[in-house]
Amino acid sequence: MNVNEILAQMTLEEKAAFCSGHDFWHTKSIERLGVPSVMMCDGPHGLRKQEGEGDHLGINKSIETVCYPTAAALASSFDRDVMRQLGDALGQECQAEDVAMLLGPGLNIKRSPLCGRNFEYFSEDPYLAGEMGAAYVQALQGQGIAACAKHFACNDQETLRMSGSSNLDERTLREIYLPAFEAVVKKGKTRSLMCAYNAINGTFCAENKALLTDILRDEWKSDAFVVTDWGAIKDRAKGTAAGLDLEMPGGPNATGEEIVEAVQSGTLSEADLDKAVLRLLQFVKDSVEQRRPDASIDRDACRKLARKLAGECAVLMKNEGGLLPLKEKQKAAFIGEFADKPRYQGAGSSHINVPHAVSALETAGDAVLYARGYDAHSDTTDEVLLNEAIDMAKKAEVAVIFAGLPDAFETEGADRDHMRLPDNQNELIAAVAAVNPNTVVVLHGGSPVELPWLAQVPAVLCVYLGGEQVGAATVDLLYGKVNPGGHLAETWPIRLQDNPSYLNFPGEEGIVTYAEGNYVGYRYYDKKEMPVNFCFGHGLSYTRFAYSNLRTDKEKMTDQDTLTVSVDVKNVGSVAGKTAVQLYVRDTESTVRRPVRELKAFEKAELQPGEMKTVTFVLDKRAFAYWEPKCHDFFVENGEFVVEIGESSRDIRASRSVRVEGTVVLPFTVTENTTIGQLLKHPKGKEIIGNMMRSSAMSHVDQTDTMGEGSERMMQGMMMGIQLGALVSYGRISRKQLKELIASLNA
Repeated sequence: MNVNEILAQMTLEEKAAFCSGHDFWHTKSIERLGVPSVMMCDGPHGLRKQEGEGDHLGINKSIETVCYPTAAALASSFDRDVMRQLGDALGQECQAEDVAMLLGPGLNIKRSPLCGRNFEYFSEDPYLAGEMGAAYVQALQGQGIAACAKHFACNDQETLRMSGSSNLDERTLREIYLPAFEAVVKKGKTRSLMCAYNAINGTFCAENKALLTDILRDEWKSDAFVVTDWGAIKDRAKGTAAGLDLEMPGGPNATGEEIVEAVQSGTLSEADLDKAVLRLLQFVKDSVEQRRPDASIDRDACRKLARKLAGECAVLMKNEGGLLPLKEKQKAAFIGEFADKPRYQGAGSSHINVPHAVSALETAGDAVLYARGYDAHSDTTDEVLLNEAIDMAKKAEVAVIFAGLPDAFETEGADRDHMRLPDNQNELIAAVAAVNPNTVVVLHGGSPVELPWLAQVPAVLCVYLGGEQVGAATVDLLYGKVNPGGHLAETWPIRLQDNPSYLNFPGEEGIVTYAEGNYVGYRYYDKKEMPVNFCFGHGLSYTRFAYSNLRTDKEKMTDQDTLTVSVDVKNVGSVAGKTAVQLYVRDTESTVRRPVRELKAFEKAELQPGEMKTVTFVLDKRAFAYWEPKCHDFFVENGEFVVEIGESSRDIRASRSVRVEGTVVLPFTVTENTTIGQLLKHPKGKEIIGNMMRSSAMSHVDQTDTMGEGSERMMQGMMMGIQLGALVSYGRISRKQLKELIASLNA
């Protein structure tokens, strides 16, 4: 199958029609040229393959298969190997089911806890999201199945997502909302991206040339084809010109006549159309060549993997007095409907048809007592269920409450109204904790919730939406068969009002302003030194880890060098365990607004009791850079940076300074209106003006008697805002000297 030869034989009408789908899940075939139709399916934490009539929202039933942990859980593993195992398994299943492309991973940033689809997304941190996504894509595509990273870009809410506009500045877009996609493109080599429904700054993603061509193709050098989210097309011809390749879902009426008319009228270049067709032909060719018709899938093995991965993802948030792990002989009461009917996935296009989800109650069996406690479909307390639970808790040595967000709270297409658990669950937890001091809360859900009872319970285990085996994995964790090693991929604020997007989510009439800028998640909470329930990166274990001997291979470097960082990690507890070694970078001298620290590397370390390992990281320019709109690129300022090693963004165990010199000078034109403060940010200006200020008689005048004790500080502050032209007025320099100075600075 020679794609260039096929393209040369296609008519204009065939090209235009080929750029739309055959139906909900298949590309069009071109029988006369031997081009087959191939299938794509929803993912990304399981295969949602519809065998009958297709639809995007899962109304019609799909095949029975295995549901793995969702992205919210997976990211908490902080483990690329977890993503690789999942990608391998799903790739094999797609081969067995003759599926060419799996739609995922979801890379949108968790800007607000209220986004109804947060369970499908990894993190509030773009670096973590990108690394987890890239590992998944590499493994999936290693099995010959194309990945389709979504939703490109700034699709960070469900409210009016099909028509709204996400409005944000260039720096915020580049530092927060694009890097995860960049990582999946550059490191993962994703074969496809799905453009989002929404607009960015007023231009819809499906016809956004800056996004689809200037950034994706020209800057990131990607040959990935772009498919619309289902029904996201606005203007087909404009989309093709902007870099869009495939419209989905398509169907018999999707003939591409708009494209044909645009080419014939000269408003669309046929060369642009040919690029789209060529990318799609290459995708079909690759899919056919990598097809393994003899592939099969062992779903029992998949279920074992799902249980293992769920155990890797859980986060032990709190464990006062070492209440966990439970002892086998302890008289335990499992309380809460989710103990019997676990909440393990979200609603919408990623919903997996599972024949049976394993519960904690069936896994524990007769070893525990059980009380339903609440009705998961109601917010109102059932007094009979509540009193039954209280009586059960009184009889038990330990009470384990299975709580969390009901199905109706988290779904594609709608955002949450609040960050609370149902009232009946909060009342149950408080009542049980009041009669049993050994109360454990197991939390199910795809996003943070408020925890008004947190001080009353000694132990909290978050299993997120852990897939169909989450009940079995939870019992493994509670009884110490598996040691929790997860770390939070998002901050859990005390209340919704603390979230930086609170005043601007979900916006008005579809227009949402990202007024918080790059202060998303821990970047905001840590900068404000704001109390939170649980910080980014937090995660406890049944053992303890010690950090020592942090070293770097350089004390000084340029932004063209790399920095090798090593640290020794030791398990100083009595059981084997895993921890996420997190590396943050802090800019101590920045002249622009930057977070206190940012995650720039991480590695999952598994250690036996007493074992020590050396963990090594390599940092490049991007670890120290911020996006500078003046040069439209990532830029490193000269100055001191601190490399920090921690177990969360607020649990820094070791740090070391390094001096970094930038090799790029920002474009800067000096005029008479340029201030001294602006000049001091420029290397040459800092040298010249610094010398001038030091030699100035003004710097030696003590005006304390005439202007008060704050006069020196006042003079320094005023000098920063003085324009160069004013130096002539003050008699510091002559007009001629001013012109010579400006010429020198601009040379």
